[in-house]
Amino acid sequence: MATYSTDIKDGMNSLERGVKRTFDIVGALLGLIITSPVFLIITIMQKREGEGPVLFRQERIGKCGKPFIIYKFRTMRTEAEANGPQLAQEEDDRLTELGKRLRAHHLDELPQIWNVLKGDMSFVGYRPERAYFIKKIMEVRPDYAELYACRPGVTSDATLHNGYTDTMEKMVKRLDMDLNYLKTRSLWVDIKIIAETFCSIIGGKLF
Repeated sequence: MATYSTDIKDGMNSLERGVKRTFDIVGALLGLIITSPVFLIITIMQKREGEGPVLFRQERIGKCGKPFIIYKFRTMRTEAEANGPQLAQEEDDRLTELGKRLRAHHLDELPQIWNVLKGDMSFVGYRPERAYFIKKIMEVRPDYAELYACRPGVTSDATLHNGYTDTMEKMVKRLDMDLNYLKTRSLWVDIKIIAETFCSIIGGKLF
């Protein structure tokens, strides 16, 4: 497990972090209820497509450098990483037909509401990465470990504005944006990011 300094500047105080966690729990419970029909429809569509499991499970690294299992609707063919870990591409030929539509509107991320409820993630925070890629990032940017001071998130400023992190250059840019979020975050910043994410999804904007 990676270590990090406990002296890292966090834009939120302990009270705000408590409010944020309460919001995550309430929001996740409501989210699971409201989106349950969407879960059912996607599950039926996945079964009709007939390839592989409905859910995709993968180990990611979260708060305090601890691993957890992230959940998504499967968007790729089952043999997508037969040759080892690969970064997702904006135009990825490993995607299934249904997967392309789910990915385009980020509907594949819906099962992460369960991760939020469990406490693995928050609605807003840095995107959790695999240990394989974290090791590569930390070879050039060891300050990545500072992110372990907070929970990873379903959405973030970097998710909205940095696109798919399919190169090391984009990974470093995402890291800078995520570190800036950690140091300047507030409940108001989270509300704005959630609102922008919601508007982007409803409006069909690709990000």
